[in-house]
Amino acid sequence: MASGAGTRWGLVLAVWAAGLGAAAQYGKISVIFARMPELYPAAGSWISLSVSLVGALGVLLGVAAGLYVSAFGYRRTLVWSLWAGAAMSALQAFHLPFALFLGTRLIEGLSHLGVVVAGPVLIAQLSACKGRGVAMTLWSTFFAVAFTLLAWFGIPLADRWGVLPLFGAHAVVMGGLALLLAVVLRDVAVPERTTMPRLAALPGLHLPIYRSPWIAAPGAGWLFYTCCFVATLTVIPPYIAADMRGFVLGAMPLASIAVSMSLGVVLLRHMAAVRLTQLGFLACAGAVLWLWAVPGDPLAGISLAGAMGLVQGGSFAAVPQLNLKDEERAQASGAMAQTGNLGNTVGTPLMVLVLSYAGYGGMMAVLLGLFLCGGAVHMLLAVRRRALA
Repeated sequence: MASGAGTRWGLVLAVWAAGLGAAAQYGKISVIFARMPELYPAAGSWISLSVSLVGALGVLLGVAAGLYVSAFGYRRTLVWSLWAGAAMSALQAFHLPFALFLGTRLIEGLSHLGVVVAGPVLIAQLSACKGRGVAMTLWSTFFAVAFTLLAWFGIPLADRWGVLPLFGAHAVVMGGLALLLAVVLRDVAVPERTTMPRLAALPGLHLPIYRSPWIAAPGAGWLFYTCCFVATLTVIPPYIAADMRGFVLGAMPLASIAVSMSLGVVLLRHMAAVRLTQLGFLACAGAVLWLWAVPGDPLAGISLAGAMGLVQGGSFAAVPQLNLKDEERAQASGAMAQTGNLGNTVGTPLMVLVLSYAGYGGMMAVLLGLFLCGGAVHMLLAVRRRALA
């Protein structure tokens, strides 16, 4: 989109809604995970694969997804990924055998990748320069918003009607979004497709992406953020007083959204996205020190979540700021998908392991180190960019 054109907010919101549907591919299992043994009582510890399989593909194929989406077409990828997600959720609603259910989760991983790689590129394309920071900050909230909506509406639906109708409802939402976006994006100018990469060339294609201090920067910081986000929501609540725990758990993702869409948007008008991300990491480190000094303090926990909102908004806004070509933006989004899934996969087990051996203080020390590393990696990559400029 030319810089002189206005941001097409209706279409931006439609693409953002697709992101909510993709996030719900994780969330629909996470919010009812304790009830999954009701469906598959013989699965035992293998039931954890119902969550991790989606993220595993993101770790393996994140960068490759960026390359293939650029070649297949962003609009086509987004719509067909939504259709694929709708089909898998519809099949899950029929109570498949466990092995087949895991197969649908594997395909959902591909569907999820398609949405999270194509979505931010299309939003950047639909946004004027002036509104791009706000639009990308909005996109950054899709995970937290989806989990909040599932907590408000998905859990009551499952409590009343069962888990399988929740899968069916998700299928309807994904199918509706596919129909909507197929229509509203039909006449939108989209980036030109690139050449389809050869499978044999994929391993070697990772190196130039991660060697680029422009393409790799958002994903590099995102790794440290995702190591902490889900882990924080998992390991901090037991230290919060029982009478406040439910309130804080609900307030933490909302604080992240509120800060990113208010303070984060304002600050993006006055500083570069990378600077905002670094500021967010420093604020997170300060909140961790607060939690370390006052374990389980509700305000400290909510403040930590709010500070993380600055990191998420700045990280997604950095993709179009650092990368002017659509192909490079797709590669940066793919790298974010890869590092984000890696962080989500290792973050919680890492915190639980440290907690078991080093206690609360050790866990806080690791969190502090991760947040400081997130800010430091952006500083190092900024130095690298200046040297290559």
